[in-house]
Amino acid sequence: MNRTLVLLIEDEPAIAETVVYALESAGFDAIHAGTGREGLDLFRSRAPGFVILDVGLPDLTGFEVCREMRRDSEVPVLFLTARDGEIDRVVGLELGADDYVVKPFSPRELTARIGAILRRSRRTESSLTGNSPESEKVVTRGRLELLPERYQARIDGIDLGLSRYEFGMLKVFMNHPGRVYTRDQLMDQVWDEPEAALDRTVDAHIKTLRKKMHAVDSAFDPVKTHRGIGYSFDPEL
Repeated sequence: MNRTLVLLIEDEPAIAETVVYALESAGFDAIHAGTGREGLDLFRSRAPGFVILDVGLPDLTGFEVCREMRRDSEVPVLFLTARDGEIDRVVGLELGADDYVVKPFSPRELTARIGAILRRSRRTESSLTGNSPESEKVVTRGRLELLPERYQARIDGIDLGLSRYEFGMLKVFMNHPGRVYTRDQLMDQVWDEPEAALDRTVDAHIKTLRKKMHAVDSAFDPVKTHRGIGYSFDPEL
């Protein structure tokens, strides 16, 4: 069985040494970069299966690095930060981060979270790559088209480039147009470990889903907000 290669981008040597040791002890392969630019170079040349990314790097912010990675990759990303502010968490989620750990942290907890994210990611990919009768179907609602085998959503034939969580929520909406889902219901259906997610997680991914739809058509907004309740989907909006 192939070992997952984890890229750690962290500028504090003591933390990096501890994390690399914990990763290798847990059965991962690990490579380390001390700056954002060095991390991006390793990301492009080594194609890791997971990225641990410090927010406070000396050259680029972790958010800038993540944004660059997200241009052409959906590799799982976990942020490390010295701050526990909600704004940091929300920004990270909007960029497509899979989890968020605040320093100081337990290396054992960190490796456990990585394992959980990877298992969740593999189950999601497996369920959307042709292993069930449902995945063979193309779901169409108005101008929106969902292609589960390709893990794609399109408006008028234009691919939206969704993350797996955005795709998962849109799939739920399109299967039941008009139904109102609470945040908890969406987390239960899209996230494998909803109890570990923040209340703002759904809001952050709804925001990026809308942003990607608006990039194709600024007037197209099929996801409706029900204040104090949750969200629904109307393909005619």
